[in-house]
Amino acid sequence: MRSGTKVMIVGGVFVVAVGGVGYGAVNVWNGMTGGTTTATSPAGTPRRTGPVTAEETKAAAEGFLTAWAAGDAAKAAGFTNDPASAQTALSVYRTATHVGGMKAVAGTPSGTTVPFTVSAVVSYDGVRVPWTYASRLTVVRGLTTGEPRVDWRASVVHPQLKDGESLKVTAAGPPAVKALDRSGAELTVERHPSLAPVLDELRKRYGTEAGGTPGVELVVSGEGDAADRTLLTLRKGKPGEVRTTLDAGVQAAAEKAVKRFPESSVAAVSAGTGEIRAVANNRKDGWNAAFLGRQAPGSTMKIVTAALLLEKGLVGADKPAECPKEAMYQGRTFRNLDGFSIEGGTFTRSFARSCNTAFVKLIDDAANDAALGEEARDVFGIGLEWRTGVPTFDGSVPAETGGEAAAQYIGQGTVQMNALNIASVTATAKAGTFRQPIIVPRSLDDREIATAARSLDASAARQLRDMMRATATGGTAAAAMAGVGGDKGAKTGSAEVDDQGVANSWFAAYADDLAAAAVVQAAGHGGDAAGPLVASVLNAR
Repeated sequence: MRSGTKVMIVGGVFVVAVGGVGYGAVNVWNGMTGGTTTATSPAGTPRRTGPVTAEETKAAAEGFLTAWAAGDAAKAAGFTNDPASAQTALSVYRTATHVGGMKAVAGTPSGTTVPFTVSAVVSYDGVRVPWTYASRLTVVRGLTTGEPRVDWRASVVHPQLKDGESLKVTAAGPPAVKALDRSGAELTVERHPSLAPVLDELRKRYGTEAGGTPGVELVVSGEGDAADRTLLTLRKGKPGEVRTTLDAGVQAAAEKAVKRFPESSVAAVSAGTGEIRAVANNRKDGWNAAFLGRQAPGSTMKIVTAALLLEKGLVGADKPAECPKEAMYQGRTFRNLDGFSIEGGTFTRSFARSCNTAFVKLIDDAANDAALGEEARDVFGIGLEWRTGVPTFDGSVPAETGGEAAAQYIGQGTVQMNALNIASVTATAKAGTFRQPIIVPRSLDDREIATAARSLDASAARQLRDMMRATATGGTAAAAMAGVGGDKGAKTGSAEVDDQGVANSWFAAYADDLAAAAVVQAAGHGGDAAGPLVASVLNAR
């Protein structure tokens, strides 16, 4: 930042370093009270207890907002439950954002929560731009004083601020990018909200390389390598043009699909090329869990496990396979959903019904407890260093022994995956060869792409696809995949999570060249929630 000012929030505390910068003027707002208010009881008054009243909420909120707008940071901080942190934050606020002409308007309280609107003018490097945003505060009773106090947190200053982030005006950030899909259609956050973190990363990595020039912006700056988030553009720069592998039509379908379920994520890739066609999330925190999430994938992991067992000749798609109600491995008992069993069935039937015990019973014959992790890495590329073009977590199947190793066979325990990982696993099953997911062409930066040690054995690949087809047409995935045409295969998954009453819903499927996977938190069986989501994406191909 050219002014030399940086404001960091660490544990709710602003830390500032100032070098050669003038403070912008801040006008006093006193429209709510005509002056200042205090939320402190007279001396000798008994300590207040019980819920904060409407009158106390009004007094604390009005006192805080009036003093803040007046530029009296010490007085405003006195209305909070963390005066030291609040005073530092409010003193620095004007300098970090270069605001003048500040006003504040309180909305109608909802209990002890008071919404308010801040408006100001941001002035920097000869540019003046109006800035308006909404935030909210909550009034609580002080633990020691019993007085009503504003519950201090970074989001009071601005709703997008989180611990460890900073506000700053900058003219030296990466240039904006104009992102295009694989056919040249422009991809915008307005049309595709889930792409916001992806476009931020593309800007950070490729804005300059793509020929852009920076503008002047007010941003939220994260710690480490996190991309800045633009709050206000003071002066536009020249955006760089970045072509991606995304498909605007498939992306739109993914955006629409995740709206059906809260805390859901989906990713889709081309089986033939590894090119990412869509990524979407519906999460309160706005996090790109489809690329960065780490959680047990449930029975979708059986795609990898089945490949291992097929390659070792321990099973055959059409050969008999035991599926008892329960199976034990080194003192740990595993059961099937609702305690079902299959008498005289084939391995395909066990796969299609997602029989846990059919897989656990064979772990002793799979050479060693680490065999699953080796298969995941050497054939499916899991755990290699993927260079997609944006940050991703690339899956993990750590070496385990005993019952924990057996849990991995059915996608539980210490296996960690996200929607992109499982979409890639599905694509490898369809193509027979791992092709690392990418979201921008290699030619953009000549980066190295991860390659697996070997392809899936041809016979195992054929049998695996046949089993996934059977699952999509007559197994646990049949209902969700009924409306999907073309050559199709699928696998459902339900992942149990400690201290979570309902399992996470997982679903993986392919249709022709497109492979997709989804997870919906605490939504139960894979075919009930994640399944319809994936089917919607596949139908957009």
